[in-house]
Amino acid sequence: MLRMTDQPARWTRANAYPDMWADPDDDPRNNEDSPDGELATLQDFLTNYRLTLRMKCDGLDAGQLARRSVPPSTMSLLGLLRHLAEVERDWRNWLGDGEPLPKLYGAKDADFHGAVAEQAVVDTAYADLEREQAATDAAPARYADLGERVGKDRISIRELMVHRVEEYARHSGHADLLRERVDGRVGQ
Repeated sequence: MLRMTDQPARWTRANAYPDMWADPDDDPRNNEDSPDGELATLQDFLTNYRLTLRMKCDGLDAGQLARRSVPPSTMSLLGLLRHLAEVERDWRNWLGDGEPLPKLYGAKDADFHGAVAEQAVVDTAYADLEREQAATDAAPARYADLGERVGKDRISIRELMVHRVEEYARHSGHADLLRERVDGRVGQ
């Protein structure tokens, strides 16, 4: 068990730039071409933040993914994966006028509380996240105008997309700190 006084040695896999997570030539987020159009730009940012979260989880076992940050927080990398699957599902509720989709993991904060060090939980979290991302990604393609307002709360598609980017960006920052706490790996 890692105690508050235990500090893993800081390290990185990058060679050319040791303050980075990955060397630029090895970073899947590096894209030479800037996307054209508002929706393509928002999707590009979203994709890159999703990749960042995945990179922060790479190479860790179930116990490391489930390791909590610092008491009393219940946050862990595995909890973040589950949380983001849950919010992807909830964003689809914003688009519809019908009954909301049921929660994936149960009551409030169950996404974090249920993030336990079991490989089956990890596998399910990744599968849930991929499925929910794909389902939510399909929704904006149905609207030609990002200003179109939909759902009970009349949210614009643009607002939904910006909110998705913001959510992943914020949690990528959490993932930076969580990963460093797990094994000392640092970087961009």
